[in-house]
Amino acid sequence: MFQTLLIANRGEIACRIARTARRLGMCSVAVYSDADRGARHVAACDAAVRIGPPEAARSYLDAAAIVAAAKASGAQAVHPGYGFLSESTALIGACQAAGIAFVGPSLDAIRRMGSKIESKRIAVEHGVPVVPGYHGDDQASAVLAEEAARIGYPVLIKASAGGGGKGMRVVRAPADFAAALDTVRREAKASFGDDSVLLERYLAEPRHLEVQLLGDRHGHLVHLFERECSIQRNHQKVIEEAPAPYLSDAQREALYRHALAVGNAIGYDSTGTVEFIHDAAGGDTFFLEMNTRLQVEHPVTEATVGIDLVEWQLRVAAGEPLAFAQGDLTRSGWAIEARVCAEDPAAGFAPEIGAICSYAEPAGEGVRVDSGVGEGSVVTPYYDSMLAKVIASADTRALAARRLAGALASYRLLGVRSNLGFLADLVQQPAFEAMLSTHYIERAFPGGWQPRGDAGTALALAALGCVLGAQAPAEASPWLAFGAWRVLGDAAPAGVRVLLEDASRRLHVALVRRDGAGWQAELGERRFAFAARLEGGRLEVERDGQCEVHAFACATEAGAAPGRQRVWLHGPRGIHAFERIDRTAHALAGKAAGGAAAGNTLRAPMPGLVTAVCAAAGERVAAGAPVLMIEAMKMIHTLASPTDGVVAQLRCRVGDSVRGGDVLATIETEP
Repeated sequence: MFQTLLIANRGEIACRIARTARRLGMCSVAVYSDADRGARHVAACDAAVRIGPPEAARSYLDAAAIVAAAKASGAQAVHPGYGFLSESTALIGACQAAGIAFVGPSLDAIRRMGSKIESKRIAVEHGVPVVPGYHGDDQASAVLAEEAARIGYPVLIKASAGGGGKGMRVVRAPADFAAALDTVRREAKASFGDDSVLLERYLAEPRHLEVQLLGDRHGHLVHLFERECSIQRNHQKVIEEAPAPYLSDAQREALYRHALAVGNAIGYDSTGTVEFIHDAAGGDTFFLEMNTRLQVEHPVTEATVGIDLVEWQLRVAAGEPLAFAQGDLTRSGWAIEARVCAEDPAAGFAPEIGAICSYAEPAGEGVRVDSGVGEGSVVTPYYDSMLAKVIASADTRALAARRLAGALASYRLLGVRSNLGFLADLVQQPAFEAMLSTHYIERAFPGGWQPRGDAGTALALAALGCVLGAQAPAEASPWLAFGAWRVLGDAAPAGVRVLLEDASRRLHVALVRRDGAGWQAELGERRFAFAARLEGGRLEVERDGQCEVHAFACATEAGAAPGRQRVWLHGPRGIHAFERIDRTAHALAGKAAGGAAAGNTLRAPMPGLVTAVCAAAGERVAAGAPVLMIEAMKMIHTLASPTDGVVAQLRCRVGDSVRGGDVLATIETEP
């Protein structure tokens, strides 16, 4: 076994690999960019080496920097995790030249499966069915458009070198094909350095199934059964589980047979996953792709099979044969995993950045958390938005789902909006007990997801927390202090007025005042009476004879406008985030905006790079027409006009770096 292992990744997967390395007695070495100097994965390892600036292309995607770090640290092996350089022939070649072991499959296997076009050719040659489509080398736009017409709409455009749901678009009409193709190519080039694409027939009721393979360098290859990954958003997995429900024994055996056929065809010699798409309507199953690396969802296989996949990656890379044959492998129970991301599900899953100001992971029987963050961690725009994974296991699927929902509800993560509440709702939907498909989310929440509970109560509690927090010693910003010294002060004998903005940018004014030994909060015609105290980030309240405890935090974000502070509330009603705004600062900001209607203003959803300007100042645009495109967190975000009108202002151009919340364009409605 290796003495020193360099982990060429970041976040939760780097921390997870470090745990197994430590258990096996290895010294682990982290790598970090300037943005990750204080990251959790750096502290989780025994040593760390800087590899470059924040941009992934100049740090985590720099194979030469990774190998230089391995040589400098004396590492005998490099584990790439997943994403970044995990399927990079450049990294494998550099490792081989330096005499360093690459923890992964052979160069030939990665090369042959790295192209979705080539992998489908191999599958067909070995009798594995594939989705009808176009996998040709001719990438001319006209040829692709002709092939799309031949396949028939709707058609799916996919980046050939893609993965993780990036570089994929469903096109439902010929008129939309050219724009979708351009977007996929941009995302593919930005994420994978290769803008070649393939086309597939879009199935009406698809399920996403996959089979875990494990091979060694002595000719042994086994499968570790299947997983279900159908609950997806924008082709990115959200919930994964093992085993896959609602399959017959014959369907499972066909999956295993086809997966082993693909693996044996390339002499596969590490952990890897063969992915399939199953047509729930017609019953057919097709080969999709093979990922020649560890998968994000590998913990559900570990939980049901009882094998540490990272350990066996390391053992195989060190030349050990598998210690078991196919007949030795069994599975028991059920495991479900949820991906926790920094995003706002109530606002179209807009990515979030910021500093985590309060953090506590769930625990309990059958609960596992793989996390890459902690209190004080900073979520930046440079990398993927996934922060952690919560895995729940039990004897039955129903119990595993209940455990997962409970763990998600108790997970305290304040400072950036996350999808924790959304995830908990997903596994508690009645549809979760029915047939799954990749349309699950849109059917479960046809009008979009919104937090459960009474928003008015959450606003009242947030305002109360602000007032109680202001009673503490001096705050950092005089804009947000409530003292009666303010000439324009909100503090008056009648109470304190707190201005809060919700996720939809609606403004609410709460009047908080003493009410005997307790407190009263007024929101318009609604009145809330509480007995409450705030201590150490715990807001304890009693209302109508019921007691509740909420985690409460206020934080001023870097670069925030004067007079603004983020307020967080996490309790029995879920997680709520508001902007606390000084009324005077708000009035000044409104004047500076020139009176533009907030609904007709296009703002950057997060820091990023302007990659396209689709309309010029003075140009008429229709509602829904694209105006700008921004690249952020490895994705292309399109900002569309909210109304029919004219582009009154255009405040950016291609190549500009913008901050989250920056006004980029305004649209004036025509009389």
